[in-house]
Amino acid sequence: MSARSIHWFWYASPQTFYPLAGAIGRLAAPAAAVLALVGLYIGLFVAPTDAQQGEAYRIIFIHVPAAWMSMFLYVVMAFWAAIGLAFNTRLSAMMARALAPTGALFTFIALWTGSLWGKPTWGTYWVWDARLTSELILLFLYLGFMALQASIDDTRRADRAGALLAIVGVVNVPIIYYSVQWWNTLHQGASVSLKSGSSMAPIMLWGMLVMALAFWMYSIAVAMARVRCIIRERGEA
Repeated sequence: MSARSIHWFWYASPQTFYPLAGAIGRLAAPAAAVLALVGLYIGLFVAPTDAQQGEAYRIIFIHVPAAWMSMFLYVVMAFWAAIGLAFNTRLSAMMARALAPTGALFTFIALWTGSLWGKPTWGTYWVWDARLTSELILLFLYLGFMALQASIDDTRRADRAGALLAIVGVVNVPIIYYSVQWWNTLHQGASVSLKSGSSMAPIMLWGMLVMALAFWMYSIAVAMARVRCIIRERGEA
């Protein structure tokens, strides 16, 4: 079957996307479980001990992928919200709403594991560092998006208001990413870069990438399950 013969716009309707979301979720969920087990095994048992931080560094196999996903999911959420706002597509707004709780969860995990990592590294659980503060603002943006939509009874108005907040909040994502370069912060620079490659051992990089893929599959599975719930709640299944 050629790509032209697939009616992609057919799935823009909540009714037709509903069964597809179920199929995607059923594939992504076991993939997330398997990848998480592999990633944790690499991070906890295969990766060598860090010469400077000792065993405490192993929290990066949760912390770094969670931080990546917190930023990535916000951009994806804002993208769907913008599509829904621009073209008044119901499913796009539903997708944005479905992604927000998972993005908030990964942001919380990134902050929580970062504080646990900061105690042995910096001697404190929290500092008002540019990277940490902007990541905390990201959590507030996720929570604000969900709270704003929950406070408005009319779903169309709620979708539009949430979309505006999500789009404005995108400016915080590059601030998080480049904060270490723009300001003198305690947070260490990126160990993985598209320009300079990776400064860590290959097995460590593989462990983080596998965990990032596991979190990605988890996000897809949960978002598909949640969007199906939203479709049913709005009576469009």
